[in-house]
Amino acid sequence: MGHLDHATFGWLTPVLSYAMAVIGAALALRCTVRALGASGRSRRNWLITAASALGTGIWTMHFVAMLGFGVTGTEIHYNVPLTVLSLIVAMLVVGVGVFAVGYGRDRGRALLLGGLTTGLGVASMHYLGMAALRLNGAVSYDPLVVGLSVAIAVVAATAALWAALNIQSPVAVAVASLVMGAAVSSMHYTGMAAVSVQVSPSARDLPGATAMQFVFPLAVGLGSYLFLTAAFVALSPTARERAAYASAERSTEEAVP
Repeated sequence: MGHLDHATFGWLTPVLSYAMAVIGAALALRCTVRALGASGRSRRNWLITAASALGTGIWTMHFVAMLGFGVTGTEIHYNVPLTVLSLIVAMLVVGVGVFAVGYGRDRGRALLLGGLTTGLGVASMHYLGMAALRLNGAVSYDPLVVGLSVAIAVVAATAALWAALNIQSPVAVAVASLVMGAAVSSMHYTGMAAVSVQVSPSARDLPGATAMQFVFPLAVGLGSYLFLTAAFVALSPTARERAAYASAERSTEEAVP
């Protein structure tokens, strides 16, 4: 049985992965709040941004954490197509949940559907990402712990979407993002606690790419996307700010003889 180390770089990868989860959650919440105050194409665009931010944040959190994952007695590589598929699944399934909340007329039903869908998307991304592992040995899972990790994902996603529907102040969104980041990280490490590896030493070269060859550059690119999106959202006026600007402009025009 191989010894599993979830933090080969110490606290660096857990802290960075948590930060990615928090940023993704914060962006998704802010974008969803903007979407609920908009209509038409604007609402759709904000919801797409929310889904991409949350999906990207969750995926980046998972694989930044995986940079610190090691197993004694074997190297670890990643199947590139499966790893990319896990990112696409995260964005698409999370998008279904976000749109269910954004367009649902019955908020209670939309919240349950959105939370379940988004939570299953998070879990699917995690276990697809784990299926992309290539090592000298066999990976097995404790089904009870896997079930617990999926339950955590669903509860966390439902809580995040509830926050998007009911919380609008920046401070409250920041607190909700910290909680959501902790929940996503908990889901990840609960899922990793379900893992055991039976190492079978071999001289053959492992297929796929190493974490530093593929996962690290992709995670850096997606992390940059999150920061740029954060800047865009911060600089974009809210519907209330636009209305106030338009009102002030009309008042100025009326005051000019």
